[in-house]
Amino acid sequence: MNEKKKKAPLLAVRGGSFSYKGGPQILKDVNIELEAGEILAILGPNGAGKTTLLRCMMDMLRWDSGKSLLEGEDIRHIPASKLWRRMAYVPQARSAAASYTAFQTVLLGRSSRIAAFSSPGADDMQAAEDAMKRLGIMHLADKPCHAISGGELQMVLIARAIAAEADILILDEPESNLDFKNQLVVLDAISSLADEGKACIFNTHYPAHALQRADKSLLLTKGGMSIYGPTKFVVSEDDIRSIFGVNAIIGEFGDTQSVVPISIHE
Repeated sequence: MNEKKKKAPLLAVRGGSFSYKGGPQILKDVNIELEAGEILAILGPNGAGKTTLLRCMMDMLRWDSGKSLLEGEDIRHIPASKLWRRMAYVPQARSAAASYTAFQTVLLGRSSRIAAFSSPGADDMQAAEDAMKRLGIMHLADKPCHAISGGELQMVLIARAIAAEADILILDEPESNLDFKNQLVVLDAISSLADEGKACIFNTHYPAHALQRADKSLLLTKGGMSIYGPTKFVVSEDDIRSIFGVNAIIGEFGDTQSVVPISIHE
């Protein structure tokens, strides 16, 4: 009797290693798996390679060895037009084209779904509006991106990715530049997207956000090594001490877990 073939995970990295030309190895033998509806948090100190990992994962940078797989297929072999219908990326907010309004920027998230030489349709306009409403930023719709704050721009870029309606949402430090309220808005959006069956990956400097939201976590060290697994096992007081050099206490605060840094670990 033939055994049923195991279905490939939605997204996986197998043996991913990377170094910039002439530099030390930044990432060594990274292995992760993500299914639809799961959230993966990536943590590590500055310079550990969190953004580099995301870029390698999406084939914006080429792995030195190893590969990224989308439902078992090497991402390098997937046409860009097909790949970017499945994945949406939110970079860290740096700058934006002065000529675009916030709504026009969000609407750009629909680009992979609009045929060449065609204009956005009613469905595209509605998806952009829904994404902005989800994040509570419709009041920014007509403002040019150069005239809004860095935190507001970050929210616009997240809305742009949500509007793409991709299966996988990849966010590079989505809480950066955001106040406490908007951090929660973004985290709630990530959780609700996962509940709708999206797979979400986010880099973060906040172990508490990983504990509160992520099913799985990957901890990176500056030496290129990594720790991966269910968040409740990976984000521990011992691992925080080892990776971040900080003594911290993990405890229950109301209905959620949080991390309180106590002192620098000598």
